[in-house]
Amino acid sequence: MKKLMKIMTVAGLALSVGLTSIASAKEVKIGFVVKQPEEPWFQEEWRFAQKAADEKGFTLVKIGAVDGEKLMTAIDNLGAQRAQGMIVCVPDVKLGPAVIAKTKAYKMKLMTVDDRLVNAKEEPLEEVHHMGISAYKIGELVGTSLADEIRARGWKMDEIKAMRLTFYQLPTAKDRTDGATASLLAAGFLEENIIDAPHKLSNTEEAFNAANTVITRNQDVKKWLVYGMNDQAVVGGVRALEGNGIDPKNIIGIGINGSEVALNEFKKTSPTGFFGSVIISPLRHGYETALNMYEWIANDKEPEKLIHTAGALATAENYIDVRKEMGLED
Repeated sequence: MKKLMKIMTVAGLALSVGLTSIASAKEVKIGFVVKQPEEPWFQEEWRFAQKAADEKGFTLVKIGAVDGEKLMTAIDNLGAQRAQGMIVCVPDVKLGPAVIAKTKAYKMKLMTVDDRLVNAKEEPLEEVHHMGISAYKIGELVGTSLADEIRARGWKMDEIKAMRLTFYQLPTAKDRTDGATASLLAAGFLEENIIDAPHKLSNTEEAFNAANTVITRNQDVKKWLVYGMNDQAVVGGVRALEGNGIDPKNIIGIGINGSEVALNEFKKTSPTGFFGSVIISPLRHGYETALNMYEWIANDKEPEKLIHTAGALATAENYIDVRKEMGLED
């Protein structure tokens, strides 16, 4: 009888702990605020964050905040809902001190994703937990991949020119192309053979026009590398080269993002000069940040202060597998 009572007591305690755990999960409320809610990247972040919420049983509040005023309103909204934490990609990183002050007033834990908060001197606010993408390292992977493909094709470094599609007004874009350039130079590429093609917008048309100017001045060059801030820019450069009679087999273009633009190139029956794209995944940025915030609130497990995620090179041959590995394909 005593043994039976002991078993029942243990079982009762286990049930009590289980119910308490479920109850505490339901009481956790986390805001996930993004600057461009219509963008596929942020839609995917929300989707993966919701997956974490469904698994752990907490409430996820998704809010779009396209400017500073809407961001402050979003924090007030979350405060009124008694959210214990907020994950945010801010519309302006200089809002950092204001965001910190406001979340502290509501006793909300704060994590940033994608874009890191800065102070008035534009220095990173290191006290805020952050998950981001190292634009420079993503660029380095582009440069390394270009060098690897040069070697795979048996090309000589001195017979190639590289078209660097630059958008230096945007720091992330500059970091990406700077990283790619550094890797190329480290691989033995000649600095004098890198030609800038500056453009003002991050779309294909702007890059196409910038590339044509470069091509006009270098009519004797028959083998080209193309790199820039994203897939759209690189496709613009590739199209310009092909339109000027350069054989696609003599072009190696590598973009960034693994966007629909890149996927459309990979699906074409005849290969183009667009060789690959470094895919960056919203999986960790959505799922892992939400999970980390939940554990911080529910179990007092503080996450790492700074996490940088990496990318992976996708080509026409492997892009489906790469997307699956990064949670972008079922």
